[in-house]
Amino acid sequence: MERIRIMMADDSPEIRSYFSNIISHEADMDLVGTAASGAEAVQMAHELRPDIILMDIQMETRIAGISASKQILREHPAMKVIILTILEDDDLLFQAYCAGVIDYIIKTDSISQILTSIRNAHQNQMILRPKYAEKIIQELKRVREEQSGLLYGLNILTMLSNSEFEVLKCLYQGMNARQISESRYVSQGTVKTQIHSILKKFNMKSVSDVVRHLKEIRFDRIIETMHPGS
Repeated sequence: MERIRIMMADDSPEIRSYFSNIISHEADMDLVGTAASGAEAVQMAHELRPDIILMDIQMETRIAGISASKQILREHPAMKVIILTILEDDDLLFQAYCAGVIDYIIKTDSISQILTSIRNAHQNQMILRPKYAEKIIQELKRVREEQSGLLYGLNILTMLSNSEFEVLKCLYQGMNARQISESRYVSQGTVKTQIHSILKKFNMKSVSDVVRHLKEIRFDRIIETMHPGS
């Protein structure tokens, strides 16, 4: 029989002892090591190469277990991490799933639930609770939309003339046509023509719409690295 090699990380000696006792009674499981911190867990995972890691979320820091899981899974993607927690904290568990953990166990779960979670993880059966699946789907959607908006904005920026780009920076900084005219030593009529051209290229009706989009794509960072004609 293939035995499941399990490592555990928790800063509570009592919790470590409790889970150790549970695992010791199972014919298909071996507890190969225990850690008391996220940092120790990372080192121990590298040395012991367990199949499953039971990882407490809050140890030396509030998210020590999540940080350790992310590092371990980056270096050892075949390992499976199950988060241990006292309460279902939506935000923390969402972060844990995003870090790559396969499941979570409430420390007060029944012994049968705990063992089922371990065996499911070993068989690569990810049990993603519906509410976290929905949050992850929404986050992926947000990232896709953000990336799409960034590409759209960058494409338009490459279509602007040098003068239009400089006017756009002024608009982003909150300047009106008169202020831009004075700062650039051109007529207001010229500035208004350039603003009209900018709106047309962005396919937007108002300067506020353009500025809102620029904020979404972090135009301030783009300014630091992009300057047409430079």
